[in-house]
Amino acid sequence: MIQTNSHRPDIVLRITAAVFAILGVFLAGGGIWLALLGGSCFYVVCGVVLLATAVLLWRRRREALWLYAVLVAATLVWSVGEAGFDFWALAPRGDVLLPLGLWLVLPFVSSRLLPSSGWNSAPLLAGVVAGAGVYGYALTQDPQDVAGVLPRAGVQASSSPLPGDNTVVPAADWPAYGRTQAGDRYSPLSQITASNVRDLKVAWVFRTHDLKRPDDPGEITDEATPIKVRDTLYLCSPHQILFAVDAATGHERWHFDPKITYNASYQHMTCRGVSYAETPVAEEQAHDVAVADDCAHRIFLPTNDGRLFALNADTGALCRGFGRDGALDLTDGMPMRTPGFYEPTSPPVITSKVAIISGAVTDNYSTHEPSGVTRGYDLYSGKLIWAFDPGNPNPNELPSATHHYVANSPNSWITSAYDARLNQIYIPTGVATPDIWGGHRTPDQERYASGILALDADTGRKVWFYQTVHHDLWDMDVPSQPSLVDIKQADGAVVPALYAPAKTGNIFVLDRRNGHLLVPAPEMPVPQGAAPGDHLSPTQPFSALTFRPKNNLTDADMWGATMFDQLACRIMFKRLRYEGPFTPPSTQGTLVFPGNLGMFEWGGLAVDPVREVAFTNPIAVPFVSRLVPRGPNNPAEPPQNAGPSGGEAGLQPQYGTPFGVDLHPFLSPIGIPCKQPGWGYVAGLDLRTNTVLWKHRNGTTRDSSPVPLAFRVGVPSLGGPIITAGGVAFLTSTLDMYIRAYDVTTGQQLWQDRLPAGGQSTPMTYEENGHQYVLSVDGGHGSFGTKLGDYVVAYALPDAQVKH
Repeated sequence: MIQTNSHRPDIVLRITAAVFAILGVFLAGGGIWLALLGGSCFYVVCGVVLLATAVLLWRRRREALWLYAVLVAATLVWSVGEAGFDFWALAPRGDVLLPLGLWLVLPFVSSRLLPSSGWNSAPLLAGVVAGAGVYGYALTQDPQDVAGVLPRAGVQASSSPLPGDNTVVPAADWPAYGRTQAGDRYSPLSQITASNVRDLKVAWVFRTHDLKRPDDPGEITDEATPIKVRDTLYLCSPHQILFAVDAATGHERWHFDPKITYNASYQHMTCRGVSYAETPVAEEQAHDVAVADDCAHRIFLPTNDGRLFALNADTGALCRGFGRDGALDLTDGMPMRTPGFYEPTSPPVITSKVAIISGAVTDNYSTHEPSGVTRGYDLYSGKLIWAFDPGNPNPNELPSATHHYVANSPNSWITSAYDARLNQIYIPTGVATPDIWGGHRTPDQERYASGILALDADTGRKVWFYQTVHHDLWDMDVPSQPSLVDIKQADGAVVPALYAPAKTGNIFVLDRRNGHLLVPAPEMPVPQGAAPGDHLSPTQPFSALTFRPKNNLTDADMWGATMFDQLACRIMFKRLRYEGPFTPPSTQGTLVFPGNLGMFEWGGLAVDPVREVAFTNPIAVPFVSRLVPRGPNNPAEPPQNAGPSGGEAGLQPQYGTPFGVDLHPFLSPIGIPCKQPGWGYVAGLDLRTNTVLWKHRNGTTRDSSPVPLAFRVGVPSLGGPIITAGGVAFLTSTLDMYIRAYDVTTGQQLWQDRLPAGGQSTPMTYEENGHQYVLSVDGGHGSFGTKLGDYVVAYALPDAQVKH
């Protein structure tokens, strides 16, 4: 028995040596590959030392401890030199080597090494303790954090009404997608404050019972922001079912199912919201249709199959005088009318005369798809008043027996903003699809692509256009509703400004009267070398107000759960083409950062027009795009009677061009981001100086890691924030299922609550019966990977804290 026990440590040493040898071979081999690609040589050194340590352990030599102590010390110096004291960047550099060092100094290992001495382990133990100290200190630091304070109080920016003036919009209501059509996502309610927000409780829960169906696309999403008018909430579910809900109790009043024409190859199944219009009493006599239909209060519902419905907001009945029995067919005039190719997923803009709507087209399918035309329809009859077709030499030409809208005109898939004083609509535009190769595009298709287009709301005539990306080959469109705010200058002058967050991370600040830049965005040289048959713009505009990375990524920015998958990511990175922002697509594979998902998505900014500050949630996730030449498995034309391609990731056909494209996030072999965290933030902007005054990581790994641990690394988000006069901002949207409240002044998190499903939506707030409610739609996002559901959750303060 004694003899058996005496041999066990030798077995442990042999097993330990074998493990070190295996790890050494992997690191040395991978390190040589990385070094040949021009990356760090440290992995080669590390692998060789591990192999030498394995040999010494096999021979039971104490020098194994000394040699490994040198490796631990060198690793700490190398790690801090590459990553600084950012714990999450340091973690994969030492999360294997330090525990192995601790293993070696354990008595039942170290005491078997010869010659035996009590001091054999001292150097290595000192190194392990130093490592623990470095990592412990790094836990208290966050080099990515920007601490600051936004202006705490403000003066009204202008004596004239703000866009979407709150004297017109009752403070208790939220009657449009962005509360006002200025896209500010700001509420003047102040019952909930930084001091009492922690006491919020669930007031009621409503369930739509509209869940994913077997033949739905992967990207089924619940991105709706409800609107609230008087005592009723209006919201739509993923299959575009419209619900009217009592704002105080969450009880359903009525619902309307448009019974959409279904196509299993839809790219999306999404409804972001609905719009409201109200006929003033003085105008009712001038609009017999409105009186006859009893639709003085009406809701407009866009649907995935290309229709726009008008319904009585009080009863849910169709407004029969609008269009054909209450609906418009938005595929009228299109060059093709296959269901699924044209999908209006965002609510229309409403003026006193017209409903203005744009729509998404299928991404990256072919060069022959519906037009991205924006149209203005009479608010009451649904008659087409005007059109703006960006790909037409005469964009205002209306369809006729001899003319259809131009195929593949640049589209706009998110809600536009509207300034009632100037009577101008501001449309965020995308690119003529396919997105990732543009040699086929005409000058007309390029003219209004990827920018902000200002139109006269009554006529659809162009007022001005500003392009944020030239010859866009990266899907870097303007994805968010612009935010309109009047900014008081130092000399007292008031400038009507427009803030347009772009996928590139740039925020373009324009004078909305004429499109002139208010914040410099100089043209700067960008990488060249287009794919065969394509071309590139030599320069791109770079706004001075931006969240884009200050420096290009290097292999030192690659990440992993361990040193080994980090090494794999470094090799993958060095094999891709990457020369910074706007590196062109390639057959080699191009790293796109900011990625195709964008640093900003459809959530946009939340702007307090009184304090002249903004709250936002930028993200940072690289993508890879690889052009795939045509061949037998990648034909140039779609199969006969083919429908649109479902989804926006994976191999996209781009029929009609020389290349398909493979698009995907830049992930490690074990499926985690290759770029080190953070991947998502909240940030505060001072709009008087147009500077970022604070920025913090946002969100945890609670719902995206194999072990449900809530590490606050900063995770991606899809959705947007709101901001209130109580000094509190609210945001859901992250990969973890939480609603959070933040102090607008500092960005510090004040409160959070667990959601029943993913919250990939923008919340809203309203008042009813003396209570301020905060409401979130929690249905998840299929392609984002969050839990699906059908929940609408309202929060409020307890009765005892509400002053009636």
